[in-house]
Amino acid sequence: MRPRARNRQEGVMLLEALIGILIFSIGILAMLGMQAIGMRATIDAKYRSEASYLANQVIGQMWVDRTNLPNYATTGPAYAPRDAWVARVDATLPRNVANLATTTPIIAVAGQQVTITVRWMRQGDDAVSQHVAIAQIVGPS
Repeated sequence: MRPRARNRQEGVMLLEALIGILIFSIGILAMLGMQAIGMRATIDAKYRSEASYLANQVIGQMWVDRTNLPNYATTGPAYAPRDAWVARVDATLPRNVANLATTTPIIAVAGQQVTITVRWMRQGDDAVSQHVAIAQIVGPS
C-alpha cells in the first residue's frame, strides 16, 4: 500500500516549480510594462518642456521686436523671424506630415495680446498634443 500512496505524490514538485516560474514571469512582464509607461511619460515631459521653451523664445523675440508685432501672426505674409521660429519648431518637435494642419504652430496677434499654440504629434500616436502660451506685449516701442 505504501508504494501506491507514494505514486500519487509524484510530480507535485514539478507542478510547484512551474507555478513558481509562472508567477515570476508575470512579475517580470509587469515590470516591463511599468518601464514602458515610465519611458512614455518621460518622452511626453520632454516634448512639453521643449514646446514651452519654443513658445517663450518667440515671445521674447516679440518683446524685442514690438514694432513688428502684427507681422508675427501666422495668417499674415512671410516674415523672416517668424518663419525661422516655425522652422525651429518643425525641427524640434515630432509632427504628423500626413495631416500637417493639425501640427503646425500658430501665432495669433490681437492688438498687444499674442497667443502661441505649439502642436506636436508623437509617432504612432493619434492624439495631437499642444502647448498654449498667452502674453501681453506692452511697453514703449
